Amino acid sequence: MNAPMSDFHRLARLGSTLGLGLAALTACGPAATPNGINDPAEGFNRRMHAVNLGLDRAFVRPAAKGYGFVVPEPVQTGVGNFASNLDLPGDVVNGILQGRPTNAAENTLRFAVNTIAGIGGLFDPATVLGIRGKPTDFGETLHVWGVGEGPYLEMPGLGPTNGRDLTGSIVDLIMNPVRYALDEPETYYADAFKVGSKLGDRNRYSDTVDSILYESADSYAQARLLYLQNRRHELNAAAGSENDGDFEDPYEDPYAQ
Repeated sequence: MNAPMSDFHRLARLGSTLGLGLAALTACGPAATPNGINDPAEGFNRRMHAVNLGLDRAFVRPAAKGYGFVVPEPVQTGVGNFASNLDLPGDVVNGILQGRPTNAAENTLRFAVNTIAGIGGLFDPATVLGIRGKPTDFGETLHVWGVGEGPYLEMPGLGPTNGRDLTGSIVDLIMNPVRYALDEPETYYADAFKVGSKLGDRNRYSDTVDSILYESADSYAQARLLYLQNRRHELNAAAGSENDGDFEDPYEDPYAQ
């Protein structure tokens, strides 16, 4: 690794400390409320929601519309494919940590096929072959380990989450092997693809997202409800597919990767 990567390693150690602290707070906090809302920091969360609305209105939504207008659809698809492929090594690690070796093996095979035959992941031959993969994250790993959901949170620039998933996001950033396999400037290219993929999603689901954020009587409460419902169904779907074959989630998350 070159010298700048030492800065990343220091950040990783700091992130590990923060992640462990957040995990402890989540585990020691209120038990998960699978049919209710645990939002003790609602005042703070609403202020952060206002910040996120301002960011979306001023930057994210215009950038997403511009991205959708300028970048051809096939290129957007390739960017999304490449960004998803970058997540697969982390999915493999989480599958192992969750005690789901079949999922880890499928994600490994999908990564190998798309990286080799899909030109680094720009194309998705694995799906054509029926290798769809099992997307996951460290938040789900903590759920499998029995860690409670924790309080609902809305973070600036990140949007809705909860104590467990915020911890998971930090650990996923640190744990993904791709971060350690790439030097600069390749890491910047990977981040650029990630940003492009998110802008593509924001543009693709623009009508749905705009209706939630700008047409709801209480956009904070609406976003909170949808996040909690979709996340809980996502976790139940993963458990259901493991136990009962293919589990079809009746809810479609507009922010799903």
